[in-house]
This record gives sequence, C-alpha cells and structure tokens, in this order.
Amino acid sequence: MIFRYIYQHTGCSKPFVRLWISSLTDKAIREGLEKLQSGNRYDNLYHSAQARSEADWLIGINATQALSVAAGQGVFSLGRVQTPTLMMICNRYLGNKKFTPTTYWQLKLTTQSGNVPFAAQSTAKYEQQPEAIAALQRAKDAGQCTVENIEKKEIIQEPPLLYDLTTLQKEANTKLNFSADKTLSIAQSLYEKKVMSYPRTGSRYISEDIFEEMPIRIALLVQYPRFDSYAGSLNGCSLNRRSVNDAKVTDHHALIITENLPGELPADERAIYEMVAGRMLEAFSDRCVKDTTSVVLTAGGVEFSVKGSVMKSPGWRAVLSESEKTEENENASLPELNEGDNLTLSGVDLLEKQTKPKPLHTESSLLAAMENAGRELEDAEQKASLKDAGIGTPATRAAIIETLFTRQYIVREKKNLVPTEKGLAVYGIVRDKKIADVEMTGMWENALSKIETGEMNAETFRKSIEVYAAQITTELLGVQLSIPSADECRCPKCQSGRILFYPKVAKCSNVDCTLTVFRNKCEKQLTDKQISELLTKGKTCVIKGFKGKTGKIFDASLSLDEQFNTIFVFPEKKSGTKK
Repeated sequence: MIFRYIYQHTGCSKPFVRLWISSLTDKAIREGLEKLQSGNRYDNLYHSAQARSEADWLIGINATQALSVAAGQGVFSLGRVQTPTLMMICNRYLGNKKFTPTTYWQLKLTTQSGNVPFAAQSTAKYEQQPEAIAALQRAKDAGQCTVENIEKKEIIQEPPLLYDLTTLQKEANTKLNFSADKTLSIAQSLYEKKVMSYPRTGSRYISEDIFEEMPIRIALLVQYPRFDSYAGSLNGCSLNRRSVNDAKVTDHHALIITENLPGELPADERAIYEMVAGRMLEAFSDRCVKDTTSVVLTAGGVEFSVKGSVMKSPGWRAVLSESEKTEENENASLPELNEGDNLTLSGVDLLEKQTKPKPLHTESSLLAAMENAGRELEDAEQKASLKDAGIGTPATRAAIIETLFTRQYIVREKKNLVPTEKGLAVYGIVRDKKIADVEMTGMWENALSKIETGEMNAETFRKSIEVYAAQITTELLGVQLSIPSADECRCPKCQSGRILFYPKVAKCSNVDCTLTVFRNKCEKQLTDKQISELLTKGKTCVIKGFKGKTGKIFDASLSLDEQFNTIFVFPEKKSGTKK
C-alpha cells in the first residue's frame, strides 16, 4: 500500500515488479530477485490494505472526536479494533470481580499396591458438607477399596505447528513475561540480523520448497550448544510434515531460523531465537507416544477415580524437555493393578474446594481472544460464521494493546491487564454501542480477507464503513461521560477554567491560563486521580516509585507552590528515641 501511494502520487504509469521475500539473507534476496513477480498480481492485496487503513481512519477519527465532544473534556480515543479489545478486558475484569465462589467438597483416598502408594479423588463433588462427611465415614468404615474398572489407552500427541507472530507473542508472555510489543521488537531485530524469517506473519505453515531446506537448517543447529545433541539425532531421519501445507501459507510462511547462525546475542534476543529454533525442531520431530491408565475404585459405595501415564516415546517433547501438565487427579505412573483387587486404605481425607472465576486477561490470553474473537460469541449461527475470524492482524495486535496503555485505559498488575477508572468509564458508555461490537469487527476482518482474494469489491466495503461511521458518530454524540477521577475539576489558578486531561498533560481549558501538570514526573506516570487530588486539595498522598537522576527510587507527595508549579514534599522521617 505504501508503495502504491507513492506510485500514484508521482503520477507514474510504468509497469513494476515486486520482490517478495521472507528473510533478509543473501540467499533469499538472490532467489527473490530471480523470481520477481508482476506488480498487478498484488492488486487485491493493495485494495484490502487500503480498505483497512481507510476504515480505521474513518471510524477512529469520528468516534474519538464524537465521544470527546460528548464528554466536554479530555480526549477519549476509540477505534475499530481498539474498542472491542478494551471491551474484552473490561468484561473479563468485571466478571472476575462479580464472581461469587461456591464451596464444594471432594474426598481423597490414599492406598497402595505392591508398596507403590497412590491417591484417587471422588468422582462426585458434594455441595453440602454433611453429605460429604457421611460419604467420608462410609469409605473409612469400609477399610479397603476395590478396583472396579481399568482402561488403558495409547495416546499419540502430534508435534505443535511452527510459530506465527501471535503464537510466539502468547508463549513469550507466558514463559518470559515479555509484552507483545517487546516480542515483536525482538523478532524484528533478529530478522534484521538475518537470523530469523519475517516476523509479521499470520501463518503457522511452510511451503514444499521451504521444507526441502529444513534438513540443512536443522543440521545448522548441531553447531548451536543448546540444541546440538537433539539436532544431531535428526540427521538422516524422515521429518514430520504436519507444518507443511502450501495452501495455508499466507503472505509469509511461519517463523523459522535462517541459514545464518547468530553470534553473541543479548539475553532477550537469545531467548526469542531459542524459542523459534526449539519450536522448529519440535515441529519436524516424531510424535510423542504415551500409555495412559484410567482406574475406577470404590470404597463404602463411594466411587473414586485416578489416571496415570507412562511415556513410551517422548518424540518432540524431548527438544526442550517439557513435560505435559497433568490433571489434578493424575499420577505420573500407577502400580500394576487388576480388576477386582482389594486394597487396604491408608487414609481418606475431606477436601474443601471453591469454584473459580475466569482469570483476568494477561497479554497472552488477550492475544488469543483477539485471534479467536468469533469464539466469544454466544449466538450459535454468529459463532459458526465467524469461526476463524479474529480482530486486528498479527502485525497490529501488539500496537493495539500498547495504545490502550497509552490512552490510560488499562494498566498492568503483575501479569494481569486491569482497566483503569477511565477505561471502565468508557466501557460503561460504549459497551452496548456499535463501536464495541466484536461480531461486527470480526465480520469486517472476513470482508477484508475477501477483498484480498478478489471475492468482494473494496468500494462496497468502503460504503458500508461510511454508513457505519455515521451511525456510531450519532450514537456517541448523544452520550454523557463521567470520569470519577477527573469530573468537574476546576482550575485552582484562574478559578474559571476546568482541567482537561490528556495522555501526557493535564491543563486548564482557559487559553489565557498557563496551568499545566505533566503526567511524567521522575519516570512515574501520574493518574487522573492523583492529578485531581493535587489540583483540588493542593497536595497528593504519598506516591511511591519516583526515580531520581542517580537512579535512586524515592517516595514523596506532590504539592503546588505559590506559582502553581508542581513540587515534591518529602514525608517526615520518624526520629527514634536513643536508649
């Protein structure tokens, strides 16, 4: 799209060809130059990109201005993808906070066979404690348990597919606590260093021609200390083809390493490189095979169950030596058991448990929700029509999340994403409006995909967006927005203006008044609530985490001096009595 804009702006009409490559190595560039593609082959891709860009602009600029006008103060940013994403975070947060846990009880039985102890849990979950206690007593009185049923299965686990950007971002957030934006920046750096393929990909597959190069790429990792042994074991072996599918390769293939081994890398870059290299080895490895055993026991008429598993062939799981998470009542292995065996009880315990809400979104779970937005819908028909629809693209999802931080709609609490008062206020206003409709956003993504494949006309899409922009503008101009932390904050300097809250500053609405409070104070971002407290009371409570010029962390209150400049007020040190 960027090229087409320049091409059209200059009035150029000459034919052009396109270099389309997925890595910056000399080999890839040479091969790409030998296979230059006619420019008109990418017309639909251009039309799709232009339609996306114009839709985002039309909706973003109109919705943002409409809500800001309705609010009468500050800037309240809305967007085609940004707002449904905020809705996901707020819905999960409010659902979590409103959740009322329910207490239930289960029994835990311990026994042994052949001097090998193991435990099993009751299949029933008791909602009433007296009922659980009665079952506990019956099991104890029995003194033994009987093996009622044994079921053995061989479980085959296929290796995971290669990484696309979103999957890499999700796992880097879970395993390394990296933000989506940080992971993208690191992947881009590795791409520019010619050691990793193009990062902004939405495909988890490679084509047949790339697959032919995989033995050489894997052999390269014999020289990489962490993977040398495993990579060597794949030499001459038949590689798994699960990640090979020409039809499922989109603009760029899945993330893989290039034929260039990295030299010394910073720790964060090395961690991401090893994730991609490790996943590549996993994807082309054998399947993991294990035997599982499910056992049902009874004691005093109470049924208990337990599962065990034994690894027969680790296959791809041997690459990073990662074991599968076991279920709550699953043992690593069980002793040899036969149906009808009577085992002496070692003990029976009563376990008190509580139901749990869906956890707050992390960046990992939010990326998954954005990628699979259609699954969030309750209506079966809508869910089916948007089965594979996400919101945003792999290249833009990290930027959308960062925008929500910049707008002060969300904050991080450890790994969780939590809405601010401002974010919840916006949510309260727009949650039932068209701008927040996940289904609508998912349908647009489908439409944009159809423009790319030539199944839909871009002009038809644009007209529908213009109609939609008019509808949401009318809706938003009629709302009333109240932010508790910034509501009716009068200017203490001129006494006539009101304070307007912006992403970087808070300032007086009176153009002749010079009152300005910068949000960033010694590397600490002030919230709307803290600024309101400063301007209405003249002083804040103690704020923790300021950083001095020497890097030293300190705590202080903020106050206004006689010229209404912001100054620090340090808490008085408590003097100890000498003995």
